[in-house]
Amino acid sequence: MYNGVIIVNKEKGFTSHDVVAKLRGILKQKKIGHTGTLDPDATGVLPVCLGHATKLCDMLTDKDKTYETVMLLGKVTDTQDISGQVIEEYDIDSMKEAGNLDDSKIMEVINSFVGDYNQIPPMYSALKVNGKKLYELAREGIEIERKPRPVRIIAIENVRIEYPRVYMTVSCSKGTYIRTLCHDIGQKLLCGACMEELKRTKVSNFCIQESLTLSQISSLADSEEGICSKLISVEKIFEMYPKIKTSIKYDKMLYNGNSVVPFMLDIDEKIILEDDKRYRMYDSAGQFIGIFYYNKKEKLIKCDKMFYVAK
Repeated sequence: MYNGVIIVNKEKGFTSHDVVAKLRGILKQKKIGHTGTLDPDATGVLPVCLGHATKLCDMLTDKDKTYETVMLLGKVTDTQDISGQVIEEYDIDSMKEAGNLDDSKIMEVINSFVGDYNQIPPMYSALKVNGKKLYELAREGIEIERKPRPVRIIAIENVRIEYPRVYMTVSCSKGTYIRTLCHDIGQKLLCGACMEELKRTKVSNFCIQESLTLSQISSLADSEEGICSKLISVEKIFEMYPKIKTSIKYDKMLYNGNSVVPFMLDIDEKIILEDDKRYRMYDSAGQFIGIFYYNKKEKLIKCDKMFYVAK
């Protein structure tokens, strides 16, 4: 069984679930999970967790992301992207001639979204209300009130305006809908807008340059070594966390997921335990156990996520 994270470059037409299903066939293993959905028409980085690394799925979903997107001015759709039904349309050329729209105004409105803002999730989304996905309700012609959710737009860069299109790179927090951002920018510009294209180029430290298409992964699957050469180990994903380990007589406590106290550790004197800070925990032999954090009030190092598997 393969264990680790492989970075898929998702192509158009596939859902995230499609990618997982195809990988199960290619790699001939069931234990596979993705780290957050990408719309079928979107492309780009989709980290996929294999084997023991599936415990990472929820942790990677929470990471910041970067997208390259094309916003189409003058059209409002029910899905907030170009695949939807057009429900409002504006004459961009006429607005420009009347002085109601220009480059500086577009840039001013785009920049106004940088930072924290409350975003209303689109009806055509996988969010659930009373156990039912919003897009299922939308397809039945049912629209319900959605509560705004706080998101953060970290940066909007590389903006290029070629009417009626605006090209831009957006870095944002988890839970941000780029098509909703495009829609909201269009509403503020009073000319409407929808998302025409979307490519995710980065999830946390995973970049599109290291991603592989499904066909490339299929080619590598002829040899186990080929796949393993592209896997990112769980340990490597957390290399930004300081490394700590136990003394030999306390190893069994770790294997059972128990908390340990500082005197049980054999750590570099340069490492200072800080409240609520995460650490990579190893046993005395240097085997990676999992992610632990320090609770200063209880003076305990507690397990956050266990990756140790008994042999």
